[in-house]
Amino acid sequence: MTIAQESESTEDISQDVIFPPGDLYSDEPPWETELHMRQLILLLECLKWLWRERNDFYATGNLTIYYCTQQLKSRHLSSPDFFVVLETERKIRKSWVVWEEYGKYPHVVVEIMSESTAQTDKGIKKKIYQDTFRAPDYFWFDPYTLEFAGFHLVDGKYQPLQANAQGHLWSKQLGLYLGIHQGLLRWFTPDEQLVPTLEETIVQAQETAALAQEIAVQAQEKAAQAQEKAAQAQEKTAQVQKNAGQLVLTLEEITQQAQQKAERLAAKLRELNINPDTI
Repeated sequence: MTIAQESESTEDISQDVIFPPGDLYSDEPPWETELHMRQLILLLECLKWLWRERNDFYATGNLTIYYCTQQLKSRHLSSPDFFVVLETERKIRKSWVVWEEYGKYPHVVVEIMSESTAQTDKGIKKKIYQDTFRAPDYFWFDPYTLEFAGFHLVDGKYQPLQANAQGHLWSKQLGLYLGIHQGLLRWFTPDEQLVPTLEETIVQAQETAALAQEIAVQAQEKAAQAQEKAAQAQEKTAQVQKNAGQLVLTLEEITQQAQQKAERLAAKLRELNINPDTI
């Protein structure tokens, strides 16, 4: 996390200068704290997971950016904590060597500040990113104090970004928001959805699957209840039909009995020489 004390750009170097080999190793110290490490890995892994289908960007952290030959002589190196270069090949690199990358500088830079680096991140590094790198978007964040700010390059000068209602800052270069979530800096989509890690995506998928299974079980229970009610309705219908059949049978019996009685009465009247029609 050392920085370059000089701010001259490669534009000041003669075309006759022979650049050193581009196969240069990064020469940066380790992260200051575990929290800094977690923050950098979180930014990197979430962006790579979100853009897993893309091959036109390079994102990394704590990697030396070589942009002029004076760095190699003075050993004053420059390394953003996190940076993204767009429209470039997605591959593993030992360092970012500007003259080997067609003069490309980072489009987005994020510094994870600490008490010992805050002054540098807000001062000389900001000036280098503005004047030499000309990085369109620059952010800084302190995971301990939660200080968070962002800038966009306008006419060669950094202008502060205004936070939205959620306190998030927009990166025009990435088409994403940066905002604080549970004490750490996270990416958010244009519609303010948190960009998950792979682990969070798996957990969400498991929760969704469990919810779907629960809904399926409830649906099966409801279907079983519906079947039971249908069976009960069929039983009631059968009982009604049975009762109706018995009623019909009873009516037939009553009718037959009445006819039989009428026939016996008529026969009796005939025995008495009485015409039934005269009664």
